[in-house]
Amino acid sequence: MSIPPVEAPPTSGASRATGASGASGAGGEPFDDPRTLTILTTEHWSLMSARSLVYNEAFARAGMFLAFLSATLVAMGLVATATGFSDGFLIVAAIVLALNLFVGLASLGRIAAASSEDIRYLQGMNRLRHAYHEMVPGLDRYFISSHHDDIVSVVAFYGPSNSGTLRNVIHGLTTTPGMIGVICCAVAGALGAVIALRLTHDPVVGATAGLVAFFAVFVALNAVMIASIGRTMRELRAMFPRPGSGD
Repeated sequence: MSIPPVEAPPTSGASRATGASGASGAGGEPFDDPRTLTILTTEHWSLMSARSLVYNEAFARAGMFLAFLSATLVAMGLVATATGFSDGFLIVAAIVLALNLFVGLASLGRIAAASSEDIRYLQGMNRLRHAYHEMVPGLDRYFISSHHDDIVSVVAFYGPSNSGTLRNVIHGLTTTPGMIGVICCAVAGALGAVIALRLTHDPVVGATAGLVAFFAVFVALNAVMIASIGRTMRELRAMFPRPGSGD
């Protein structure tokens, strides 16, 4: 007598799902899931789009401030031509320059915040690049950017970090925040000179007050920027630091 074949019991939906995704479940490697590359690529493009938006906003803020400053200076020149450098003009000039200084400092603050956001996005992209290196080892020679996410590796995108203190300072002044900061210092110096002229009517006192205001705001802005950079660096937590970096 022949024995009829025994059919296997039907697999439940839960067990099918477990079998399909067991490799990416608890204790499994995420790279075993075929969807991993798509997810990482999507996140990479998302970070690139976020960086593009940050750059556009920073440039728009800087352009808005420079356009506003240019327009107000032209208006002040027309008023000075019509009224002369009277006390009334000095009062108007002080009000306009104070408004320009506020707009400039507000723009500088947003640009500095955008720079911090850009560094965070760069760190995220370095982490994704590290995942690519884990998926396909031996890709180091094909990349010019780092796949480590410590602060030195992240900011290396902007240039070598061991270029020296003087070159770093000069480079900082050529950046958008540095340029806007110097312009804000010049506006503060002009405001200080106008206020001193209104109070004393002495050109020497006015020039001295302008220089003091310029350097005072310059030192204050640099102190704030250095503190902001230090805070951003402390907030960055490295998951894949360079060997020997100590992070």
